[in-house]
Amino acid sequence: MYYNSKTIVYFDGNFLKAEEAGADLYGQSLHYGYSVFEGIKSYSTDYGTKIFKAEEHYERLKKSAELMHIPFDYSVSQLTDLTYELLERNGFSDAYIRPLVTCSPNMSLSKGKESYLSLLAWEWSNGYLADKMKIMTSGFQRPNPKAFKIEAKVGGHYVNSILACQEAKDKGYDEALLLDEYGNVAESSGANIFYEKEGTLFTPAKGSILPGITRQTVFEICSELHIPVKETFFKPEEMRGADAAFFCGTAAEIVALDSLDDVPFTKDWEDTASGKVQQAYQKLVRVLSL
Repeated sequence: MYYNSKTIVYFDGNFLKAEEAGADLYGQSLHYGYSVFEGIKSYSTDYGTKIFKAEEHYERLKKSAELMHIPFDYSVSQLTDLTYELLERNGFSDAYIRPLVTCSPNMSLSKGKESYLSLLAWEWSNGYLADKMKIMTSGFQRPNPKAFKIEAKVGGHYVNSILACQEAKDKGYDEALLLDEYGNVAESSGANIFYEKEGTLFTPAKGSILPGITRQTVFEICSELHIPVKETFFKPEEMRGADAAFFCGTAAEIVALDSLDDVPFTKDWEDTASGKVQQAYQKLVRVLSL
């Protein structure tokens, strides 16, 4: 699904075949989840293959490494150039890109001594989540922000996401909605969330969420379309039965939701401000301007 005998990856300064790349069994990242990563997408546009918001993603990757005390010296321009070369070597245009920063052998619980950059990519022509998802309030909470660097995109954080997502699927839902330690809505297992009432969009305030780059893009689209948005804390009962709701993320893009805890969202998607945001986002990633 992700690679074959011809797939090229970048690892620690070299381009090589994916089948030739190896993992260090003594690496700190493998044992403790001590790694940082990004999820980025490229698109086929009228101007050729373009990576959507490469600068923002790579700035966040560098910030994540800094917050986790992982040494990482690549510049944003170097990372961007390497990524375009990776796409070209593989002949990819519509693709998902996974930069991953892992650490050298270290069995102690101390900061990384050395890091390795991996760049992986695979073809991805549509979002991995379908519209009209049925979601449930999860029994798992988002991690306490006093226990983790929530604003960093860290490999180990996603164990929480796997548990929540699988819980939802085991109960017959498509995805999970996680709350913070105070019972406020936070985000899904891997995306931010918005809901709509009377033409206004609401989204959780910062605190227990990873404030995504797609989330910020939604703010920009709403400003352009004069759609009011409020960042605030709210309970799941305030969302249930709202006019509309959606997940947003690099992989998901903008995903319409059908219901929360079996309570449907009430308006036809095509008649909502949320639907307009989805259309604008799909246009934006192809033409790279609003």
